[in-house]
Amino acid sequence: MTEGEYVDSLIREYETVLGNGKLKDAEGGYDESGIVKELSVSADWSVSGASELLSLADKYGVFMLRNALAIAVVLGKEDGSEGF
Repeated sequence: MTEGEYVDSLIREYETVLGNGKLKDAEGGYDESGIVKELSVSADWSVSGASELLSLADKYGVFMLRNALAIAVVLGKEDGSEGF
């Protein structure tokens, strides 16, 4: 499986795990604690790993992370220095 296919598969997985309305808060935003809980229960992340993923997505968004992913693939960095 290519990296692109793997990313597409992960997107579908997370759409299933996170794509429901119960993760919305009263103001229509996302319930961060609910997302972290769902990722730790349904996607087998530790709470700290799930929190870090959510923080990265919030801080950097798709544009920056897509480019970081491409660079990590080219440089062969499967696991980063943070140990996740």
